[in-house]
This record gives sequence, structure tokens and C-alpha cells, in this order.
Amino acid sequence: MKTIPVELGDRAYEVRIGDGLLGRAAEQLAPFARGGRLIVVSDETVWAAQGDALRTGAEGLALEPVLVPAGEESKGWAGLALVCDRLLALGIERKDHLVAFGGGVIGDLAGFASSVVNRGCGFVQVPTTLLAQVDSSVGGKTGINVAAGKNLVGAFHQPSLVLIDPEVLASLDPRQVRAGYAEIAKYALIEDAELFGWLEVDAPAVLAGDPEARRRAIAAAVAGKARIVAEDERETSGRRALLNLGHTFGHALEAETGYSDRLLHGEAVALGTVLAFAYSASRGLCPAVDAERVQAHFEAVGLPTRLSEVGLDAMGARLAGHMRLDKKREAGRVAFILAHGVGQAFVDKGVELDEVAAFLDGAR
Repeated sequence: MKTIPVELGDRAYEVRIGDGLLGRAAEQLAPFARGGRLIVVSDETVWAAQGDALRTGAEGLALEPVLVPAGEESKGWAGLALVCDRLLALGIERKDHLVAFGGGVIGDLAGFASSVVNRGCGFVQVPTTLLAQVDSSVGGKTGINVAAGKNLVGAFHQPSLVLIDPEVLASLDPRQVRAGYAEIAKYALIEDAELFGWLEVDAPAVLAGDPEARRRAIAAAVAGKARIVAEDERETSGRRALLNLGHTFGHALEAETGYSDRLLHGEAVALGTVLAFAYSASRGLCPAVDAERVQAHFEAVGLPTRLSEVGLDAMGARLAGHMRLDKKREAGRVAFILAHGVGQAFVDKGVELDEVAAFLDGAR
């Protein structure tokens, strides 16, 4: 088992990564089970596929499942109310912990519920998708989607522990694995050119489930995020904003496609990252060869790299309109994460959305 600390003073916690960790869940979760009971928030699909494995691994603990329908639709006001009402009906107390057992939707929803029910209780993340393992389970961002956009209502609420078992990914379909991989590549493109070079060679092994390659990739991404979160937990200095590489473009793409299976979050991040590098190159900020390298890599692993692939070409004004609602805007301006090259991301608060719209209209 590899342990990566997230250094946040009295809110510090560990991310534990190990094959078969789900089968040893009892020893990991017992410290958080008051009276031997734990409430587990999950979705119906994950619970049907992995619930028995968690129960077996947590033998000796009484697990109380709180289930929501699978999919992004559960991550809204109705889903939050359902979870909170069920937690209260089960008698959850402030000193209790719940377990978020699922992908990014469950982690965000359960984490937000734990931040508000009884004015706050604890939670443990047990992510079951690659995207959640390498990104959303670490860092304490929780929230729900509302009519105005994605994740616009939420809270910073750190978990007490994150348990990552790469073996649970065996049940994922290849598209979901590719979507999660986009976040691994994102970390490399932010500040680790050496990691990106390794991924250009070994991405097929990561995607195919090679245990050593997958553990290395997951640990590298988690360590990168843990380091940045420890330096800027609430995005006050701008350092944590780097983690949004590909997301300003990507969230606009998700909004335009209705947050549906037409474009998964990781796919939107991949295409958004390609666009961020291409836009950087168009402004003379990044060598064109680096932008081409990024596009070639995402294309090679089977992720979307062109707006035309998802039917969103020549829609610059609409996409820029979604960006105007970005939750990270300041004084009406949207901060973009651009790049000087591979492994050299930076924050640019001087981007004009009209210019972005024109760029998107010209992108194919």
C-alpha cells in the first residue's frame, strides 16, 4: 500500500493506494465507525456491482446503504435532499462519518451532504472510477449542479481518509477508463513534463489495466494534486486554479451537451485541454509543436480532440456564453489556465471572451 499525505494542518488526511484495499476495508474504516456502524452513500449501479465486495471487506462493521440513481442527474437539489433526509432518518450525528462509495458524482454529492447535515460531519472517500481516484476524491471540493451550471453550489469540505483500490476499475468500460485517464494526463501537463513523456509511451499499459503502470499513474496524479491542494486549499493564491487546466473550456462543452453521456467529464477535460493548448499557441504563448503533441496524445488514447467530433464546432458565441457563468470568475472576468508548453501551465486573467469565441469558431 502506498500512502500519500495531504498536508492541511488539523484537516490533514491520507490517501491510501493499494490493490485489494477494498477487501481489507474493515481495518481501514473501523476507526470511523462509531458503534461499529457506517452509513454508505452510493448509487444503485455501483452498489449492485461492488456493494457485496465492500460488505465482505468490511466484515464486522454494520453498513447502512443510502442509494441514489446512477448518473449526473442525482447531483442536484433533489439528490441532495434525498441523501440528507435519509442520513437524518438514520440518526447520523456530528461525530459520525459517512462513506462516499462511487464515482465523482457520489463523492461530490455525499461530500456536500456531509458538510451541511447537522452543520457538518465527517466522510471517507472510497472512489470506484479512475477519474474519481485521481482527481475528485482528493482536495475537498464538494457540490451539486444547479440550473445556472455545474458545481455552482457547494463547499470545501475535506475527507478524513481516501481509500483507492485500483482493482475495482476492472468493472469499468473502456470509455470510462479513458475519461479518467484525461485527468492523469492533465496533471502531467500542468507541471510534470517528465511524467507526460512517460505517459506518451506507457498510456496503453495504464489503460489496459497493467497493475504496475496503473498504480504509478494514479499515485503520480494524486501526489501532484495533494501537493497543490496543500499549497492553496481554497484557491486563494491562484496555485490551485492550475488544476482547472482544460476545465473552463470543458465545462462549457459539458453545459452545451446538457451534462449528458454525450460527453463525459473526462472527455470534456481532454478536449478542453487540447483547446487550451491550441489557444495558447494561437496567441504566441506556447510552441505550436507542444499544442500538436498534446492533441496527438489524446487522440492516440481515443479521447476527443476536435469540436467537430462532438458536434460543437462553429458555436463559439454559445460556448463563451457558458464561460461567463464560470464559478471562478472575479470582477466579471474568467481566469483561464493556459500553457507556455508541456508541463508549464499558468493562470491568465486577461483573456477576452469575444476573442475566445472567435478562436472556437475557427477551431475544428
